[in-house]
Amino acid sequence: MSLAGRGRKMHAPLSTGHDRQDYLAGKRQAWLAFALAFLLMAFDFIDRQVVVAMFPYLKVEWAVSDKELGALVAAVSVTIALASLPIALLSDRWGRIKAIVVMGALWSLATITCGLARSYSELLAARSLIGLGEAGYGPAAGALLASLFPSRLRATVIGGFLAAAAVGSVAGVVLGGAISGHWGWRAAFGVVGIPGLILALLFLRVRDYRTVASGVREAAAPVSLRAVAAELFRARSGVAAYLAGALQLMTVSTVYAWLPSYLNRAYGLSGEGAGLEAAIVIAVGSIGAVLWSAAADRLGRRDPRYKLFVPAAGGVATLLLLSSAFAVLPPGAAQFAMIMLGGFTMTATTGAIPAIAIDVVHAGLRATAGSMVTVVQNLFGLGLGPLITGALSDAFGLDIALAVVPVSCLLSAGVLLLGSRSYLQDLRNVHVGWAPDVAAAQTA
Repeated sequence: MSLAGRGRKMHAPLSTGHDRQDYLAGKRQAWLAFALAFLLMAFDFIDRQVVVAMFPYLKVEWAVSDKELGALVAAVSVTIALASLPIALLSDRWGRIKAIVVMGALWSLATITCGLARSYSELLAARSLIGLGEAGYGPAAGALLASLFPSRLRATVIGGFLAAAAVGSVAGVVLGGAISGHWGWRAAFGVVGIPGLILALLFLRVRDYRTVASGVREAAAPVSLRAVAAELFRARSGVAAYLAGALQLMTVSTVYAWLPSYLNRAYGLSGEGAGLEAAIVIAVGSIGAVLWSAAADRLGRRDPRYKLFVPAAGGVATLLLLSSAFAVLPPGAAQFAMIMLGGFTMTATTGAIPAIAIDVVHAGLRATAGSMVTVVQNLFGLGLGPLITGALSDAFGLDIALAVVPVSCLLSAGVLLLGSRSYLQDLRNVHVGWAPDVAAAQTA
């Protein structure tokens, strides 16, 4: 058989993997996986977000600056960014279910350990361990769902799955404020850490899927990291998705981390009251994540580029709403209503970004592409947002910081519009193939 003929044979299953219209292992199994993945993702963010409701208590007990408080949030994201790619490469070969179970147990134990911290430095170290556990979960679960569900539902399902992040953030803020106010901040870490252990074990009931034939396992020689990186960054629209998602999340993470403190300082609310008010904004964001993702899917059936246009529109709206709320309006009902509208628009990229990144890479690297989204978003979005806001707050005040950071949403929209120019061609190129060393190994 000729080299060209073998190339066509190698890529024949790829179209099925990307364009499959049925459920890979049955509808019931797919929705079981979605339900457990959603719940575990919720506790992922409960464990991550619970600390923001403790900021007023930690500031009093340890006399830490806003920048140091922001670092408690950033530490988790930075660790995720550093560890997620190598863990995802392993999960693409080792098995998603095993990775999910191990990671869930690890971050839950680290959360419980946070309650035992005797100093700021010990708490910061324990928070970093939470990130190590969470690093492998999102990409593995996202890749599992992307393969179990038909392609026509991919952005909607992933958007729904990732909306659990907002649900978990809501619960984390509410539980953190309520438990800290009644029993102390240490007790809050213990209460929210235990359920993750249980859910991680329940995930053993989900069936894993066989890795798509991509040459990764079948090749006579291992695929080089250089070839993997080349495929991950080959599509310009994929690179745009990485960057745009990170820019948008700078604002999302800032609001999630600092809104309770703003409500505490500007509105005079208690820690518990500020947590409840902030939870309303985060809940609105979770609804927005699903609706924006569904809109991107629906409009994308007519023109796939709407998967980029829709979140770009959300980014522009977020800048206008949040910057106006914090820079122009005084604390009160009108300002809070504007913040809620901004909370709805700021999650516009939640489902579309990972769906775009997955759509424009080889099917055998879906978890790795999802991990690259996680790396960029955590390092440059979730990691930088709360830290930059804390530094700006120390220098100029929290209201000014919250008004300035949403400029990142406008930059996100611009990057998405640039990426839309090559998205259609990038989708076609997925079926051309990747990794010349794999092809050479298969034809040797």
